[in-house]
Amino acid sequence: MRLYGIVGWKNAGKTGLMERLVTEVTSRGFTVSTVKHAHHSFDVDHPGKDSFRHREAGASQVLLASRNRIALMHELRGDPEPSLQELLTQLAPVDLVLVEGYKRDAHPKIEAHRAVTGNPLIAPDDPTVRGVASDTPLHLDLPVFDLDDTKAVADFILREVGL
Repeated sequence: MRLYGIVGWKNAGKTGLMERLVTEVTSRGFTVSTVKHAHHSFDVDHPGKDSFRHREAGASQVLLASRNRIALMHELRGDPEPSLQELLTQLAPVDLVLVEGYKRDAHPKIEAHRAVTGNPLIAPDDPTVRGVASDTPLHLDLPVFDLDDTKAVADFILREVGL
């Protein structure tokens, strides 16, 4: 499975870049899936809904299905968080999986960076970061892209993964 990550600190532009990359890469005829890591508790369900009630009653997994989409929720109930590699086994085959987050994992990555956040770059200390997409010029020994130049970032990622 071809895998490429987008990492960066909070408010660095990761999600916007991910969204634009999915649009750009799929417009070129490739299939794309995404994985997003959340550092906090989150819920995709709503109190009072049937699926929420199933989870609250103790179901380990709840599968919602309609003619438009399916969603599988798996309650960990104290079990350790699955690794990225374990999660990838849950995905159907696609041309490219884009991963937002998981900055400590070993897959290749682009760092999203906005100067206004004041956060340091991850790239200089992480050899898995292969390039930086930034809103300010940077002088690095890595490719640096304008954060809004989605086409150039997509070209780079597709070359890197052999597509």
